Amino acid sequence: MGKIIVIGGGAAGMMAAAAAAEQGVKVIVYEKNEKLGKKLFITGKGRCNLTNHCDMETLFGNVVTNGKFLYSAFYGFDNQAAMDWFEKAGCRLKTERGGRVFPVSDHSSDVIGALSGQLKRGKVDIRLRQQVKSLLVQEGRIKGVKLSDGKIEYGDCVILATGGLSYPLTGSDGDGYRMAEENGHTIKETSPSLVPFIVREKWCRDLQGLSLKNVKMFLGPEGKKAFYEGFGEMLFTHFGVSGPLVLSASSYYRKKCKEGQAILRLDLKPALDLEQLDKRLLRDFEENKNKQFKNSLGGLFPSRLIPVMVELSGIEGEKKIHEITKAERVRFAHLIKNLELTVTGTRGYEEAVITRGGVYVKEVNPSTMESKIVKGLYFAGEVLDVDALTGGFNLQIAWSTGYLAGVSAAGALSAI
Repeated sequence: MGKIIVIGGGAAGMMAAAAAAEQGVKVIVYEKNEKLGKKLFITGKGRCNLTNHCDMETLFGNVVTNGKFLYSAFYGFDNQAAMDWFEKAGCRLKTERGGRVFPVSDHSSDVIGALSGQLKRGKVDIRLRQQVKSLLVQEGRIKGVKLSDGKIEYGDCVILATGGLSYPLTGSDGDGYRMAEENGHTIKETSPSLVPFIVREKWCRDLQGLSLKNVKMFLGPEGKKAFYEGFGEMLFTHFGVSGPLVLSASSYYRKKCKEGQAILRLDLKPALDLEQLDKRLLRDFEENKNKQFKNSLGGLFPSRLIPVMVELSGIEGEKKIHEITKAERVRFAHLIKNLELTVTGTRGYEEAVITRGGVYVKEVNPSTMESKIVKGLYFAGEVLDVDALTGGFNLQIAWSTGYLAGVSAAGALSAI
């Protein structure tokens, strides 16, 4: 009987190994860490948003890079299939706001436990603390792998599921990119993605720790049309801004702004248009007409945001409400709908949820995840040049590509 070697015991690697083992083939997983699923353990702040309960159009719509490449993978093992798979494996699931799917327990360890259980049932041979150094390729065909200690493990198929460069403390060091490149594959330029923004404005730091919900965000080059528009939650930090909305926007920033800055515009009251907001201000001002401006904004903003909004408005904080002119009020309404920040860059891989870039998908068969360059070599997960927005979509890519790679490799074995 032939043998499949999986390099990497993360989300995609574990799913690939489990899917292959379900076909009754011998599978070995090499993981350089002391345990499986190290990065998976910390995803979603330890809760693990493992997929999104949405329709296929929404699923594809949330893929930022190379969505068409994922057609076979998604339709072969979609989000519903992934949810069914985890439920059957003993991990009960729940759906939250925005279709985000989590374990009922809110513990990522349950997701890892479900995967580990399936590996055990499939009699997968798991080799922890063992690092693959290089691929053994002869005459364009995979023959096995060479370990860092010099030992050789022969195999008929190899699935490369080493992840990217994000969260390097979990062991992500890009060695999968190196192994692929050494064997003729092109690596599309990598960069941190789903990552917080660094902003120029100093007042941002005064708001460190403040979270804003239900805001609308626009991101684009100065004076030009926005290339990202989203609605949700964000967070001010000591260096700029973070939170789900910002992380999603960062995917487009990297795509559209290779270098240089962009303007991030916040609409703090997206439910109201300018005219409605002006009426709201008139009503609030009428109720507080004898108060100072700085003491009349409690109904509009969180208390920590008030001093910043007062300063940016250009209206004296001590000015009485009834002294504020119509022009000042109109300008203030415009500020509320267009609070601007200058994005000068992003944080690094240490804070990036995923890596953008990777193995060039034109060199991979989308129907099987097999390399078009090396026979018997398959790819799964973040090592590929595919990425998506937050909300469980990147893990769905891992499950779908992992499953397809595992089933395809197992199918190839039976044909040998």
